[in-house]
Amino acid sequence: MLYHPVKIGSLTLPGNLFLAPVAGYSDMAFRSVCVDGGADFTYTEMVSSEALTRGSSKTEILMRKAPNEKAYAVQLFGSNPAMMALAARLVLEKTGADCIDINAGCPVPKIIKTGAGSALIRDPEKLFALVSAVVKAVDKKVPVTVKIRSGWDAEHITWKESAQAVIDAGASAVTLHARTRAQGYEGRSDWNILRSLAEFAGQKIPVFGSGDVFSPEDAKSMLETTGCSGVMFARGAMGHPFIFRQTRQLLEKNFYEEIGFDERIKAGFKELGLLISDKGENAACREMRKRFCAYSKGAAGGAELRRRIVSASTEQDYKNIFAL
Repeated sequence: MLYHPVKIGSLTLPGNLFLAPVAGYSDMAFRSVCVDGGADFTYTEMVSSEALTRGSSKTEILMRKAPNEKAYAVQLFGSNPAMMALAARLVLEKTGADCIDINAGCPVPKIIKTGAGSALIRDPEKLFALVSAVVKAVDKKVPVTVKIRSGWDAEHITWKESAQAVIDAGASAVTLHARTRAQGYEGRSDWNILRSLAEFAGQKIPVFGSGDVFSPEDAKSMLETTGCSGVMFARGAMGHPFIFRQTRQLLEKNFYEEIGFDERIKAGFKELGLLISDKGENAACREMRKRFCAYSKGAAGGAELRRRIVSASTEQDYKNIFAL
C-alpha cells in the first residue's frame, strides 16, 4: 500500500503524508489548517539554534504547537554542534515536540555563510558531528531526523556521503530534497537520486522525499517510482491544505474529491484567525496577503481579487473582498 503508517525511531505516525518545513510559511496557523486538511505530520519552519539559545521570544513563537497537532517536529538549523545540542535540549524543555529535525538543505546564502543549511553537506564529518551532538543531547527522548539536498552543485553530488553520516550519527530518518544547493528551487528535482537513496538507506532508516510535489498525482508518482517511505509537501500545500486528504483518497481509492472555492477561502479565514491570535491583526493581515493570493489561485476574477488582497490591512478588509 502506498499510504501506510511510518515509524520514526520511537515515534509511530498514522500515515506518510507530511507538511515540510517551509521558511516564512510553516507557522502554527498554517500547520493547523494542514492538519485539518489531512496532514499526518508537520514540521515547523527553520528555528535558529543561536537565537533559541539567546532566549529569542520570536523563536519561541515559531515552535508553538497547534491545538489540533497530535504530533509535530521542530526543525533546527545551525553549524555549531554544542549550540545545536543546547538548542535541542531547549526544544524539549519549552515545547511538546515529538521529533527534532536538522536542516542540512537550505540553499539561502545568509544561512550557508554561517556554515549551516546546505553548507553541511559539503563536509560529511561536520554533519556527522552535528547530528551526533543532537542525538546525544535528546538522549532518546525524541527521534532526530535530518533533511539534506542531493549535493552542492552538479559537480559535487554528495547525497550518499551525507546519508551515511546521518545514519552513522544515529538519526532516525532522512529527507531528501533532490535538488542541489546551486539549483535552489529552480529546475527539476531529480527523483532518480531519491530512488537511489531509498535503495541505499531505506533498509536502515525511513527515507522521505521532497521537491516538485504539487498535486496528489505527483505524490503518488514519487512513492511509486522512488520507493521512499513518505512524501513532504511544501509549495504544493500553499493555498491548498487539502492536498493531504486528496492524496490519501487517491492512494487508497484511486480518485479524490475536488475542493470548492468556498471551502478553500474558509480555510484561509481560519488561518487568518489563528495568525491574529498569534501575531496581532496588523501583522497577521500583512502575512495573509500572499496566502490569500494562493487560496484564490484559479478563481474567477482572480486577478482583481489579488489586486485587492495585496492592499488588505484588516480582517474586515478580507471579509469585504470575499463578500462575507
